[in-house]
Amino acid sequence: MPIYEILSLCYLAYHKRGICIKNKAFLLPLKQKFLIFCTTIVTISTSMQKYADYIEEIEIDSLWSGKKHIRWTLDRQVNILSGINGVGKSTILNKVIRSLSQGGEFPSHSLKGVRLKVSPDDARWIRYDIIRSFDRPLMNSDSISKINVDLVTELDWQLFQLQRKYLDYQVNIGNRIIETLQSGEADAAEKAQQISQPKKRFQDILDDLFTETGKKIIRSENEIKFSSLGEELAPYQLSSGEKQILVILLTVLVEDNEHYVLFMDEPEVSLHIEWQKRLIDLILELNPNVQIILTTHSPAVIMNGWIDRVTEVTDITDN
Repeated sequence: MPIYEILSLCYLAYHKRGICIKNKAFLLPLKQKFLIFCTTIVTISTSMQKYADYIEEIEIDSLWSGKKHIRWTLDRQVNILSGINGVGKSTILNKVIRSLSQGGEFPSHSLKGVRLKVSPDDARWIRYDIIRSFDRPLMNSDSISKINVDLVTELDWQLFQLQRKYLDYQVNIGNRIIETLQSGEADAAEKAQQISQPKKRFQDILDDLFTETGKKIIRSENEIKFSSLGEELAPYQLSSGEKQILVILLTVLVEDNEHYVLFMDEPEVSLHIEWQKRLIDLILELNPNVQIILTTHSPAVIMNGWIDRVTEVTDITDN
């Protein structure tokens, strides 16, 4: 086998976290020894990357040119940072995000003055996503125009990227369903149905949220598409508020029930007040393992029983 094929298989194995290795081993026995080699690489790589379940505490030294010190003890699930404009909510969030590498590593040298205490305490990686609220025009629209999709705003670009992740997610759960059904266990059919439940719930939630405008998600499509009054709509044709809620919920879904941190900076912008009230509950329903860290100015976001998870910036700041 040419070396580039071996490397391609190894990349596929790593990228899919080993999901396709078993199927390929059955279908292509001549490549079995190479797949075993790839599996070894995957095992070594993933074992070295011990991921945290959540963040227990954030500590920031010398914020605002050495004038402030931040120490924030976090809840396992929901954390809401509040305060007047200019007090530093987004600054704190951005400082933490910049302390993480693109892959989620948080070595002590990544950004001086930011320390994260996590659980388990020996983890050095964390899965995370970032949701920002501003539906501004694309800054590099010339290069993105080559994709041959009508993308106009930053939310459009986020949706385009999420579409790719959504396809990967469906492949992953499809493989798990097949494996479960082939297991021969007595409750295999029930377990397979449970695997597909989050996707179905995601679709039901969108249909419910978009009821008043008559939009429904097309469930027979692999990509996210909607029907409205007999027409087919791409997600880029939705309103800003609809795009925003779709970006948030789709981001949560494709994490596939992993433990991870969802950072959100004023996610309520463009959202109807009823959607704001349901936002945290919907996120936790789609993935109970997520830890939410968000900033907000909206009272509606905390109306469904989350007021005790609100932290004022002044309460975690020392001179």
